[in-house]
Amino acid sequence: MRQRFRPLLWLAITFIAIALVTRVALLVMSGADVSHSPLNLLYSFGVGLGYDLITFIYVAWPMVLFLWLVPARRARISGLGQWLLYLLGMALLYAACLGLVFLCWHVHVHESWPLVILFLFFLPMPALAYSARSGQWAMYLMGLVLLYGLFFVAACELVFWNEFSVRFNFIAVDYLVYTTEVIGNIRESYPIFTWLGLLVIGTLVVFALSRRGLRTRDDGSRFWQRGSVALLWLVLTVVSLFAVNGSMKDRTANSYVNELAGNGIYQFFAAFRSSHLDYAKFYRTLPDDKAFSILREQLKTPDATYLSDDPQDLTRAISHIGAEKHLNVVLISVESLSGDYLGTFGNKENLTPYLDSLVGQSVFFDNLYANGTRTVRGLEALALSVPPTPGDSLIREHHNENLFSLADIFNDRGYQSDFVYGGYGYFDNMNYFFSHNGYRTVDRGDIPKDAPIHSQNVWGVSDEDLYTLALQQMDDIHNDGKPFFLHIMTTSNHRPYTYPAGRVKQIAPSRPGSVAYTDWSIKDFIERARSKPYFDNTVFVITADHCASSAGKTTLPINHYHIPLWIYSPKNFPPQRVEQVMGQLDIPPTLLGMLNFSYRTRFFGQDVFQLPPKQGHALPGTYEKLGYLRDDALTVLEPQRKLEQFKPDYATGDATPINPQNQTLIDQAVSYYQVASEQFRRGQLVHRPSDSTPVTPLPVPPPVPAKPTDAPAPATSAGKVSPGT
Repeated sequence: MRQRFRPLLWLAITFIAIALVTRVALLVMSGADVSHSPLNLLYSFGVGLGYDLITFIYVAWPMVLFLWLVPARRARISGLGQWLLYLLGMALLYAACLGLVFLCWHVHVHESWPLVILFLFFLPMPALAYSARSGQWAMYLMGLVLLYGLFFVAACELVFWNEFSVRFNFIAVDYLVYTTEVIGNIRESYPIFTWLGLLVIGTLVVFALSRRGLRTRDDGSRFWQRGSVALLWLVLTVVSLFAVNGSMKDRTANSYVNELAGNGIYQFFAAFRSSHLDYAKFYRTLPDDKAFSILREQLKTPDATYLSDDPQDLTRAISHIGAEKHLNVVLISVESLSGDYLGTFGNKENLTPYLDSLVGQSVFFDNLYANGTRTVRGLEALALSVPPTPGDSLIREHHNENLFSLADIFNDRGYQSDFVYGGYGYFDNMNYFFSHNGYRTVDRGDIPKDAPIHSQNVWGVSDEDLYTLALQQMDDIHNDGKPFFLHIMTTSNHRPYTYPAGRVKQIAPSRPGSVAYTDWSIKDFIERARSKPYFDNTVFVITADHCASSAGKTTLPINHYHIPLWIYSPKNFPPQRVEQVMGQLDIPPTLLGMLNFSYRTRFFGQDVFQLPPKQGHALPGTYEKLGYLRDDALTVLEPQRKLEQFKPDYATGDATPINPQNQTLIDQAVSYYQVASEQFRRGQLVHRPSDSTPVTPLPVPPPVPAKPTDAPAPATSAGKVSPGT
């Protein structure tokens, strides 16, 4: 038995060594973000070894099954008839597994391809004999495949850390779904074939030096004897599943140290299990009546009136004085446009001269924070005005059709609402979501075949070509005599950072050049739109989907959620600087307020111009950490009903724990996330027919006659103001 299972020792040593080297490389890549103090190093490598050993239990399962199932001296199946019966049985078992997976997790056949690998793994086993040449070569082949796989995963971890400064997480899980875009992005960004070749060479060298550990020998072990080892492995697996979780390592104040203490493979599967987090099961909760009561109080504004006495109904009538402004609206969510890139916020590289110049010509919001770290989180906030629910974005969830959306409000007024994307909108389920929630979808597939394309990559066409497509939609809708609402999602400011030559001084591909090209293309778009007959009646809303980076030393580094917002319409809105703190979900109601719309709503965001000074808040989050920023405090809700509260440093992202914690802010945070999650789960975020009921505007008050002695008010110039002043 000891000789039989000797290859497990080879795999354990190899796996731990690769994990150690990977952790050292990630530590070096972290630079000054991780202090090389003995305590930090001991924590990272000590706790990290524990996670590596737990992960080894899972990684070793293919070899454990092989060592258990392959007979010692003689193959079990021979002859055509036996093989046909065996193949038929395996096919029926495979079909049964597919059905079970669909019933339990609603995973379709095209998403279940890893099961094919599992069945191919078992298929040849009855034809092998462990002590024969066939068994030896099969063991060598398995060793090579596992070794190459471990090297490949380690290389992927380095690339992923370079991009996101974290171990594998929910982003990596998403990437497996959209292999075309992800593999294309990697091929366009890195010398992938060179790297794969080097991995092959490294695998062969390590295998040649260590293959003696894989030599097979079995002097006659029995199936039930070997089964005791497999049973022990199963017990260890089950115990580890219940005794260990991915958040147990998060015990230090430095997120980089916590990440280094993890294991990428373990974190990947932990994120996979967290893709559909039930808020009530994993997070701190309040009694429903109390949660709704707190939230209804938070959503009160001078322009809002609750339409029902039901304490769990958030439907409000928003009433403004006078007529609505049915202006055209173009909402541009720019890929990864961090506030850090703007000269307005202190950047010295002069990457965004045009956008910086627009600050003085627009209503500009200084303290806006993104809902999340993924494009779908930004789109979710801008379309639905909801907090970032844990797990998947609502854009990717099942049963996300006919939700109450920003487009519904425009459509009720005769607008044509379009979502315009430069790539293929099946990515991240965008086309399905928007086409089922009030928008017409227009994407790369709608660009005429003979249209000139200045640049393109796996994510989409260059921004200037996207804006050409958008202008065509605007022209067509205007010619039909309708106002338009366009939500444009850009792609150029995304790795591999390619863009047309000659537009900016930076050499492609580069992130600074992509930011500069983003600025150039927005200027080009607005200048082209300026020649249109509808320009004076059009509002341009420019913001970001999220920041370029999301990692930091703290749980939610607030500086990596800071994004800009311009509302530009020189004929309709005088320039103004707004300092009120706001979240991305506040953009829809703030925009509607500026248009003087009177309407029904169940949005979770608010018109920041209706809030008292310094009463704004934001809800930044990840797929499992849910933040609430208010009153200079950041409350973070986490799985296992954990909670943290910090005083954030807005410049560096660092944070100082608050003691004692502010219970009022905790209850407010819980109420936002609990109610949003429960309302979606219960189907209460849907658009109701009554939502289209017109809301009568408030009457214009009669003018007050001026007294003969009244003097004219002094003229004022635009400057920084806070809403409510």
